[in-house]
Parts: sequence; structure tokens; C-alpha cells
Amino acid sequence: MKTNILTMIEQAEVAWKPLGEILVRTKGTKITAGQMKELHKENAPIKIFAGGKTFALVDFDDIPQKDINNEPSIIVKSRGIIEFEFYDKPFSHKNEMWSYHSQNENIETKFVYYFLKQNELHFQKIGSKMQMPQIATPDTDKFLIPIPPLELQKEIVKRLDILTELEATLEAELTLRKKQYQYYRDFLLSENELAKVGFEWKRLGEVVNLKRGKRLVRSELEETGEYAVYQNSLQPLGYYHQANCPSNSTFIITAGAAGEIGYSYTDFWAADDCYYLQCPKDKLNDRFVYHALMNQKQKIVGQVRKASVPRLGRNSIENIKIPIPPLDTQAKIVAILDKFDHLTSSITDGLPKEIELRRKQYEYYRELLLGFGM
Repeated sequence: MKTNILTMIEQAEVAWKPLGEILVRTKGTKITAGQMKELHKENAPIKIFAGGKTFALVDFDDIPQKDINNEPSIIVKSRGIIEFEFYDKPFSHKNEMWSYHSQNENIETKFVYYFLKQNELHFQKIGSKMQMPQIATPDTDKFLIPIPPLELQKEIVKRLDILTELEATLEAELTLRKKQYQYYRDFLLSENELAKVGFEWKRLGEVVNLKRGKRLVRSELEETGEYAVYQNSLQPLGYYHQANCPSNSTFIITAGAAGEIGYSYTDFWAADDCYYLQCPKDKLNDRFVYHALMNQKQKIVGQVRKASVPRLGRNSIENIKIPIPPLDTQAKIVAILDKFDHLTSSITDGLPKEIELRRKQYEYYRELLLGFGM
């Protein structure tokens, strides 16, 4: 089957035409962000798109009828994060955006959408030349689109739809598992549940040794290496030839992505905007402390000082209270929560890894199916 469609692609007669010649461009509706927020109603039938992931659901009589589009369309998000979205239900969008639909029986709108999606980076590069990233209608109108026979367009759409649906299913599963982790974490660490075995509330500064990392300059870092360096986010700043933090340690970012909580199963280097916890093994399970802090994350983030560079003070960390049950109870809680956490965060064999593999598979087949001699 795969060989058959590739043969069809190789043998197909393909005309290249400007997007503005093959699809109809439509304008949006005049509406402000405040009006969108005011008009929004859950489950209303009309979706109004704004930039990024922002949208509002409104009723038919909330905006002019002439601004409602009922055709399957490609929505051009032309400012900020420049991208394309396909939508096949009644909709509109803010008037600085535009959309395209087909009135030609030989053009499958979703086929054009997939081709534009493959070339999003091209439009993002155009937009990046502006102070506020944006593109104009000529940028899309003049963009050349390959037009193979309609039968082939539909076959390509069918195959890409299957891969898209698979990725969406995995994303939904990941969201569900994260909610399950949060539910069980909240339940197992609740006062009512812990009261059954006995526990004490303790300030973090009373039960752990909070250590600040040591600064490294960028010239000392490598792009790859043995020991990750954590500075102002949970993404390694780089790699270093030494470690100053042992494996199985919890750490907290205090500048930039201040309030983020990480855990490393391997030795690493904590830089000066990263604090790590040394836990007494006779009283605390390292992973339990991590889960307990994740349960308090909202409070921790609430202590971050808002500034050009957000910061979290040492005292704020030390004053966070966590529940301390017996060690055997800590171990049981960790065993349960780690199963969910591993499934939702592992980049080696959890759902994130599966999603990454499916995305690469999708991109590979999209390029294969939409190549047309490019």
C-alpha cells in the first residue's frame, strides 16, 4: 500500500499554483480580547480564534452573520506565534488574521493545510524579520502549492489524518495520566489520609540541608558531556566534567523559571541559581520529599518575586511546610506516585517518548507524501 501511494506521487502530474489562486481568502470579525472574554460561553457553537491557543466560544447572534464562516478552512495565525490551523465547524477569527477555503471541487482544503503546516518554518522566518513577528496576506497568497489529482490529495489527507489522530490520542492519554498523578498525590499526602499513620508538619529548613549550587561561566560548559548543569530552568544549561550534586537529589530553581522543582537520578552540577536538598536517610525518603514539594508547588511559585528576572529566596524555600509520616509510609507513597510520574515524564519509555516517536514518524511521512520533487 505504501509503495502504491509513493508510485502515485512519483507518477502524478503536479501543477504549482499560488495559494491565492486556488483558495478563497476570507476576513475575520472586529472583536477585542475583552469582548471575546465577555462573550465566551462553554459549549457555544461558534469558535472565534485569536493568536496562539486563545479562542472564545460564542452564540450565532453574538457577532455579525457575515463574519461567520461555515466552510472547512485553513486559519492563518499571522502574529506572534505564526502557524496554521484547520477547522471544519462554524467559526470566525480576529480581523488581523485571515483564512482560506475551497470553492474548487478539484482542491481538497485539508491537503493544502498539511502542505502549509509542513512549511510553517518558512513563514515564521518571514515573520521574524519584524519587531513583532507577523506576516501579511501577500506572504501566503503568493506561496506556491502543489496540486496533484484530487484522488491523490484525498489519499494523502487520509494517511496524515490517521497519524495526526494517533498523536492526539497519545496527548490526551498523557493529560489524563497527569491528572491521575495529581489526584493520587493530593489524596495520599492529604492530612486525612496521613493522619491514619501519624505525621508531623515540618518546615523544609528543619528537616533538610538546603545547599546552593556553584556558578559556572558559559565558557566552561560543553554541549554534551557526562554531568548536566542546572541553572535557571529544568533544561540543562550545558554539561560539565564534574558533579557537585549526588544522584537521587531534589533541586529547586530560584531564578528565571523560579519555583520549578526537579529531581535527578544521576549526579549533576547545580549552578548558583539552583538549590539542592540533602535529606537525612534515617528520616526522609528523597523521592517522598520531591513529591511532597510538588504538592506544594503552587505555594512555592506564589513566593516568587516578580521582576525582570523572577527570583525565589532561600527563606521562602526553607519555610515551606511538608508532612513527614513514618519512613515505611513514605516508601509506599513513593512506589505509587512514581508509577504515574514515570509514565508521564519519562523520556526513555513513558508517554512523552511515545509521543516524540509518533511525531517524528508523522513528520517523516508528511515530508514523504508532500515532497513532489521539492
